[in-house]
Amino acid sequence: MRKLVFATLAILISCASYAEKATVSPYTAVDKKALAMPDSVTGNTMAIARYISANFTGDRDKTRAIFVWLANNIRYDLANMYAINFYEKREEKVTKALATREGICEAYAAIFQDVCTKLGIKSYVVEGYTRQNGFASYIPHAWNAANVGGEWLLFDPTWGSGYVSNSKFVRKMNESYFAAKPATLIKSHMPFDYLWQFLQYPISNQEFYDGKTAENKSKPLFSFADSLKVYEALSETDQLSAAAERIERNGLKNAMVFDRLHHIKAQLEHDRQSGTVNAYNGAIADYNEGLGYYNEFIEYRNKQFTPSRSDAEIQAMLDAATNSFSSARKKLTGVKQPDQQTATLVIQFNKSLEEAESHTQEMQEWLKKYFSKSRFARKSMFYKITWMGMPLI
Repeated sequence: MRKLVFATLAILISCASYAEKATVSPYTAVDKKALAMPDSVTGNTMAIARYISANFTGDRDKTRAIFVWLANNIRYDLANMYAINFYEKREEKVTKALATREGICEAYAAIFQDVCTKLGIKSYVVEGYTRQNGFASYIPHAWNAANVGGEWLLFDPTWGSGYVSNSKFVRKMNESYFAAKPATLIKSHMPFDYLWQFLQYPISNQEFYDGKTAENKSKPLFSFADSLKVYEALSETDQLSAAAERIERNGLKNAMVFDRLHHIKAQLEHDRQSGTVNAYNGAIADYNEGLGYYNEFIEYRNKQFTPSRSDAEIQAMLDAATNSFSSARKKLTGVKQPDQQTATLVIQFNKSLEEAESHTQEMQEWLKKYFSKSRFARKSMFYKITWMGMPLI
């Protein structure tokens, strides 16, 4: 499947923050140590994580160290500010940004999340859009969520690193986007999927546009903690399916939300088609394997089980065929909503599989009867008596 890329004709600086008044940071010592990180350990996230683990205790100080290092070492990539590609592999984003010391919002977020993961801090990249100066942006954005001390907090290392002014990136730390409370960041950051609002009363896209982000307890309670546990237990495909339902339920207010939903559905369709193809091919492979085992057994039976093998060995030969056919049958159930051509192939394959299973079951019954007889009586089972009285193999 080809990469899907978000592109825009203009930008409202959604991946870089505006300058605000400087505030006194309570993290002076942490920041100093984070900024002393040697360049020799900043080439990959594992080395960065090792440095942070060795020099900081507590998840808050560790997330602070990541945030500060990013804000002061990764420059916002103005040349590529339009090409936000949520579908590029995260590893590629991380590697590229650390090598060039440049990146857009998704690169900042990918590095933050990757280092958190290596430090054992549960974290996610959150995808959505923003609202500034009373207006919703028209390009997507990416930031982070991390569980710090049992509490979900939000981090935007891009907006925290500086801002764009007169087509130039101005590096300036913004404390507002470090460990922000969900109820605070929702005023400016709107996830596509409301699960990542981390709010018990999620707001709709329309409310976000209208600036109505205060908690509204007249709405149905949404247990995001329970929903997150369910989400984490789902397969990747089921996660996408659940996200699509939530995104659609929260209102397709703008092109970004619509595009995100469209791309998720396209990915789901791709996964479905891939799953169908893989299931069908896997079933065929097991069927062919089963035929091999079955034919091997029949050939050995036609030789009247010579050279001699134990009963268990003989039984295992036929069981291998039975198991392969059973596996093929199970994999065939994974063929979901096939197109007409595939559906026809499945019907034909089912007939072949049923025939193979029938022959194998017939041999299983024959073998059971064979094992129940004495050694002398077993020999007679290799012959059939015709009306002429002549033994035939």
